[in-house]
Amino acid sequence: MNEMVQSSSAGSAGRTHAMGARQIYEALREQILGGVYETGSQLPSSRGLANDLGISRTTVTVAYDQLTAEGFIEVRQGARPRVASSLIGPETSRTVAKRVGPVHLSAYGERLRVTPPWPDYLPTGLKVDFRYGDLATSDFPALVWKRAMNEAMGQRPLRLAYDDPRGSRRLRQALQGYLWRARTLSCDLEQIIIINGSQQGLDLCARLLLDRADRFVIEDPCYRMARQVFASTGALPIPVTVDEDGMKTELLAGIGARLAYVTPSHQFPLGGVMPIARRHQLLEWARHNNAYVIEDDYDSEYRYDINPVPPLHSLEDHGAVIYLGTISKTLSPMLRIGYLVVPAELQEVFATAKQFADRHSPVAEQEALACLIESGGYESHVRRVRRLNGERRGTLLGALRRSFGDRIAVQGAEAGLHVVVWFDELPRSRETTLVEAARGAGLGLHLISPLYERQSDEGHIDRMGLVMGYAALSIRQIEKGVEVLRAVVRQVQDALPGHGG
Repeated sequence: MNEMVQSSSAGSAGRTHAMGARQIYEALREQILGGVYETGSQLPSSRGLANDLGISRTTVTVAYDQLTAEGFIEVRQGARPRVASSLIGPETSRTVAKRVGPVHLSAYGERLRVTPPWPDYLPTGLKVDFRYGDLATSDFPALVWKRAMNEAMGQRPLRLAYDDPRGSRRLRQALQGYLWRARTLSCDLEQIIIINGSQQGLDLCARLLLDRADRFVIEDPCYRMARQVFASTGALPIPVTVDEDGMKTELLAGIGARLAYVTPSHQFPLGGVMPIARRHQLLEWARHNNAYVIEDDYDSEYRYDINPVPPLHSLEDHGAVIYLGTISKTLSPMLRIGYLVVPAELQEVFATAKQFADRHSPVAEQEALACLIESGGYESHVRRVRRLNGERRGTLLGALRRSFGDRIAVQGAEAGLHVVVWFDELPRSRETTLVEAARGAGLGLHLISPLYERQSDEGHIDRMGLVMGYAALSIRQIEKGVEVLRAVVRQVQDALPGHGG
């Protein structure tokens, strides 16, 4: 850096110039070593960086010259500087100074710190992954969505400003009609709150309805992210066993809690549909306890062997139900659009909480979805993907039947985008062995056991269960995946003590 240090005779202007160049040099050097700028990536042009920082271009040039001299960057005439390829290797990494002393988190932060980590979102190197919750890229109506987005972006507002935290009025009106047509759900416009996916809806419910040491009722097994977000408030879960008809509501007698979270139209993960008697029993419990019921209707569009079931919301008139819906299972989970239908007395506080969380959801995507619903394109798309997923479901059930016969039990196949498969001949003690063997063969498998609160209740017998999603897979992938599954199951069975194979 001697070239960058000006002599004292250069005057104060020179000293200011030198210090500016040194700061730029040191900052960029740290970013390169820290991986902010990776090998081969471009740095800003000297002119652009000078404009951004409000300094002389000469100052930036001096810093770049020093980085070049030390081999950090490469410069070519007429091109932006690039991080030098010679920096590949561990010798270029720097050690990040660790904080001295304990990390001080809020009580909420401490609860999150001990929360079990969520599995990797995008496993790599797998030929077939039966992960539930994913959709096929080919199913997304790219052209239709592009047209809707273009229309939304073409409607230039009078000014760029924050919108209503409850969401686009146009989208809420479109959803008001859609929910009546698709789910026989009637509500006022102001009861609808647009959210960034169902997870934000659960988080808002948790923050507004639960305090530390409160209790909440939840299905067992259940959607794990719901259980975790409610527990993050410090509230205590009260797991209630699920059978083939959903939550066993007769077990609610004597339980006091602030809210209950249920998936009554298609229980996650077992797939049961809550019968009318249990629905009334649940609503009566809520009225008796002055509690709210959060009804997660996450994949109500997918019905194959049963007729659509009216939501809990349509059965009660006491304002006990908060209805949660999403387009994550019809269009894409990447769009992050969902909606709450809240009781009238809660609409203002939910709007305020949404405003505090993120002001409002992105407007262009809301307007595009409204356009899609108004035109009939959304419901046309839902019918198409219901047919496609029905074909995938049929392929999976047929392949499982051919490969395993009566050695397995399949649960929850009448609706939704996944099935639960119980292997009567595989003990739970071999779960890790099966999953690792499958991954080694390029197959992603996902156990049901983490979705249970009370592990002793799982299936009531010692057997292994898998949750197998199929909506992101092609027909060929499903068939190939079941072939590999059969092979790894046989491999695990052959290793069992006393097995005659």
